[in-house]
Amino acid sequence: MIDKIIVSATAAVADIHDGATVMIGGFGTAGMPAELIDALIAQGARDLTIVNNNAGNGEAGVAALLKARRVRKIICSFPRQVDSYVFDALYRAGDIELELVPQGNLAERIRAAGAGIGAFFTPTAYGTLLAAGK
Repeated sequence: MIDKIIVSATAAVADIHDGATVMIGGFGTAGMPAELIDALIAQGARDLTIVNNNAGNGEAGVAALLKARRVRKIICSFPRQVDSYVFDALYRAGDIELELVPQGNLAERIRAAGAGIGAFFTPTAYGTLLAAGK
């Protein structure tokens, strides 16, 4: 059997390269892997695409990664909250790209990717003004 135990957070993020896409779990600070995010900041990878439920809270976790200017793009459902001022400032300055995805679609995209399904269709907003031009 293959031993998949990683001895430290530093070792877990060691192979993440510049431009990688990283999915980070949690709803806000609940369930967020803070030690792994801190290790990723220390590791130094840049131009990351982050997939997460939101765009960070305060200055910890995902927000710390944004504040360190390591993220080029964030894919999430809830980018703005009362304490999402790090993301807000970066977005207003044009320093981060946002792909806003409805919560159910985000969950299905994650599930499909995990199952090896490259693409799928979901009718959210199909035929509405929101979908025009997409």
